[in-house]
This record gives sequence, structure tokens and C-alpha cells, in this order.
Amino acid sequence: MENHEYSVGLDIGTTKIVAIVGRRNDRGKIEVLGVGKAKSLGVHKGIVNNIAQTISSIKAAVEQAESSAGVNISKVTVGIAGKHIRSLQHSDYIMREHPDKYITDDDIEALKDQVRKLVMLPGEEIIHVLPQDYKVDSEGEIQEPIGMHGKRLEANFHVVVGQMGSIRNIVRCVREAGLDMEALTLEPLASSESVLTKEEKEAGVAIVDIGGGTTDIAIFKDNIIRHTCVIPYGGGIITDDIKEGCSIIEKHAEQLKVKFGSAVPELEKDSTYVTIPGLHGRPDKEISLKSLAQIINARIEEVLEMVNTELKAYGAFEQKKKLIAGIVLTGGGSNLKHLRQLANYMTGFDSRIGFSNEYVSNDKSQQLKGPEYATSIGLLMESLKIRDKSEVNYTQEEVVEVKNTATEVDTTNNVTEKEAEAQVEKQIVEATKQKGGRLTFGQSILEKVKKFFEEVE
Repeated sequence: MENHEYSVGLDIGTTKIVAIVGRRNDRGKIEVLGVGKAKSLGVHKGIVNNIAQTISSIKAAVEQAESSAGVNISKVTVGIAGKHIRSLQHSDYIMREHPDKYITDDDIEALKDQVRKLVMLPGEEIIHVLPQDYKVDSEGEIQEPIGMHGKRLEANFHVVVGQMGSIRNIVRCVREAGLDMEALTLEPLASSESVLTKEEKEAGVAIVDIGGGTTDIAIFKDNIIRHTCVIPYGGGIITDDIKEGCSIIEKHAEQLKVKFGSAVPELEKDSTYVTIPGLHGRPDKEISLKSLAQIINARIEEVLEMVNTELKAYGAFEQKKKLIAGIVLTGGGSNLKHLRQLANYMTGFDSRIGFSNEYVSNDKSQQLKGPEYATSIGLLMESLKIRDKSEVNYTQEEVVEVKNTATEVDTTNNVTEKEAEAQVEKQIVEATKQKGGRLTFGQSILEKVKKFFEEVE
């Protein structure tokens, strides 16, 4: 299988590193070809703190994905999080040289490039420049300015910023693992791709991705990204609390949290205990599930208070900015029993658990159903978007090139314009067959449109 036929998402998390290989099927859904997972040994709270261990973990996950998919992986879309991430709002504009010509993608990119030149704090670098709405001359609140005419093009932007050192460390780990980086994407944005619906983004929703080392938040309203942030606490700190509170080893603390943990102590019985085996001949230890839930509750309430603070910072409790769709909880931490009820109580918003397999067509074994795969599937979706866009651009360039060649031939042979167009189409199809026997995404759309009009005639 050739590289252009599939895409890869690589989630470098605090507890695990996941590589997912997939492609888009004929119905537009994702077909997962292979999954690789390895324990993350060199990442703490979303930040790489051991280069060698992180490279080793990436290689292990990628090799497993290659083996299960039967392909060679060379290019990946990578997620980034960590406590160093922050966001800001910024407005900027450009004056167009030719206002008589309509606005194109090039104008939008020129405006984005201008924003990317913003001076940040020492050691910081811009990761994302996300347009929220546009203004053309005196006309504001425009969602899509392409095709319009105007001299002054202005936009409000959501700018995501991170520490240069942390970004460079991720890039280095990926490259030294023998991979090319296709794109670097903020993890809550990737998670939102895989678990949120368009209706939720329109109505107003906050995605809260509780990972091992961080809790990532992204807020959408009117289908526009409004706020992003990373809280430096996740499921890992709950495990640490259980370890200290119950005086047990980390392995047993993690198992206790996953199998018996609850976010609401009142729903646990006083008489229910679980036995932990003693170390090296020491006596077994009995732990009350109510006491376990109290330890978990204290930390998860702290995390939810921080989520509340971010919701207030955005203005989610104001009437105009109200999140009608509430909160979507995802990430491995959202598997915690009774977390949804506690989130409802503490935030005042309705919440649901966001499962990431909605867009996956071949997950019959439910392997990817868990919310812990939300980010990695979102990164795969982002990679597929990038590939689709590049194929459309490539197709357009190819059409122009073939058309120019055909025009020259046609002029020499004095054929009619209709015959020339037929000649161009034939050459495009022939060129496509030579490139692998299948039409690209953009070409397939052109073929479907052409077939539709032929049937109408």
C-alpha cells in the first residue's frame, strides 16, 4: 500500500503513546487499518522530560501499528498539550492590492501569516492561528469571506501559543524515531473532531478531555472555537493520591482506580471492601471502597473547579455565551464511575461521555470505543483532512498542466474546442491510471458531478 493511500495519527500522551493508521472509505467514514500502543515512559504532564525513553516508546507504538496494518509508516500528525499551552484573542487586517478581484485562500493565508509574526513572550511560539469571524470593508460577522470583493480584510483570531523548547522536544523525538511530522495539532482540538457533532458546536459546548497528565478544554459556540486551555492535572494525580492515601504501590493504585473507583463517595456502601495482596509475604490489605471514593472525589472536585474557572473566564454563564449543549467528557479519565453526575452537579451543565468510534466504520470488536482513543482518532481525522486538501490542490494543478499541454496540441491540429475538452479529460484519466489506478479525492468528486449532469441530460 502506498503512503498516499493512508494517514497516521500519533498521540504522545503522559500514560500511553498511540499510533492509528487509517483511510477514508467510499462513504466518507474512517477505516482503521492498524493500531499500536506503548507505555509512555518519558512524558510528564504532557511535556517530554526524557528524550531517549520517549523515542523508544514512539518506535514501539509505530512498529506495532505497522505490523497490524501491514504498511510502512513515514509521516504522522502529532498532538501537543502540556501546562505550557496558553491562548489569546487577537484582531488583525490586511489591505488588498486588487479589491476588484475576489478574496481567495491566498488572502486568508496572507492575513494568517501576518498574525504569525506577532511578538510573543520570550521562549514562546505560535502553534495555531484560528480565524473566528471576518470583516470585509464595513461588513462584519462574516464566516466565509472567500469569493467576496473588498479592499480591507479583517478577522478575529484565536491564537494558541506554547513553549518553544517543549515543541522542539516533541519534533526531535518524532524525527529521531524515523518519522516526518505532517502537522502539530493541539490535542483538545483533535479530540473535538472525533467526539463533537456540528450541532453541539453550533449550540455551544465545552469538551473536557481528562488524560493521564493533563485535562484539556476547548469551548465552541456558533461553530467557532472560542477558548482553549490545558489544566496540568489528570488521571495520574488521582493514582498518586490513592497510592499515598492507601499506602500501596502505583500498579495496585491504578488497578483500584480503574476497577473500583468512583467520583461520588455517597453512592458507595460502608461495608464494601477490596483486598490488595501484600508485598513479599506481607499481610494483605483491605481497603474500603467508600474511603477510596473519598480520596478520588477530593482530587476530581479540584479538577472540576478548575474547569469551572475556565468556563467563567470564557463567559459560559452569561446568557449570550451559554453552552446549550453543555459539556462532553472524554479521555481515559472520563471512564471514572459517576463522574458525569458529579460534573452535572458542580458545573450546572448537562454532560455526556464522548466516545470516539462514531466516525469509525470497522470497529466491530469495539476496541476503539473507549474515550481514551478520542485524541488519537481526532489526529487521524486531521491527517486525513490535510491529505484530502493536498490531493485537491494537486488535482487542480494537474488539470491546469494537462489542459495547457492539450491546448497546444489542439491548436496545432486545428481541432474544435469540444474535442479539445474531451482530449483533456481523457489525458487526466490516463494520468491518474498511471499514478496508481484510482482517482484522487478531488477527481472522484469531479467524476461524480459529471456523471450527475449526464444522467440529468
